[in-house]
Amino acid sequence: MKLNYTLFLFLSLIFLTTGTNATKSTNILPSRESWSNDELDLANTAKHVDYLSKEEKNIIFYMNLIRIDGTKFFNTYFQDFMRDHNKRMQKYSNYKDLKINTYDSYYRGLKEDLKKVKNYELYYPDETLTFLALSHGKDMKRHNLAAHISSDGRTMYDRLSKYFPRHAMAENLAFGFAKGLDNVCMLLLDKGVPDLGHRKNMLNTSNGLNTVGVSIQSHPTYTYSATIDFVGIPKHKN
Repeated sequence: MKLNYTLFLFLSLIFLTTGTNATKSTNILPSRESWSNDELDLANTAKHVDYLSKEEKNIIFYMNLIRIDGTKFFNTYFQDFMRDHNKRMQKYSNYKDLKINTYDSYYRGLKEDLKKVKNYELYYPDETLTFLALSHGKDMKRHNLAAHISSDGRTMYDRLSKYFPRHAMAENLAFGFAKGLDNVCMLLLDKGVPDLGHRKNMLNTSNGLNTVGVSIQSHPTYTYSATIDFVGIPKHKN
């Protein structure tokens, strides 16, 4: 059986405008032993919200762990993900194309990029932004889309700027994964994306992106879609 690489389709978009810019998480892999309780709790900014699923909360949790210590994330959770991903891909005839290779330029580039990441500002969930991500995910499901453009022709900026005018904003889309860690790591690796747009969005510091909306939805072609919307709000109120 051959799996078409389009299953692992990713889309990213960033738009800048003038203006102001647990408790341990559930479903954490054994790599948590390398992280202190304080670090795990600090990263879990979505632990108290009731409008996100467990895996949606995990997307925020893992993105925050990256921003707390990029090298530690690469050496722990990303390695766990890579081993599991490569094992799952072995059943496909084009396994060599699907596997994550440690000699690949994207893998090596990610390792270098994450060396620079330490104690970045964290991401916090927002209910309005989550509603917007949810709406786009449902729209892609309903119309079998895989794009930043909605079925009615609206762009990411059109959708987000109505509620967050004059703010920096960005959007990551991933397809084919139900789990938060899978979505985060594949977007972070950004294999096949020359401009590394998803990675840049998650590691962004220059545009003040600190608030996120997340939605994982079913999808008729790719089984799942994940929408992550980012907005920069100068002084976040938790």
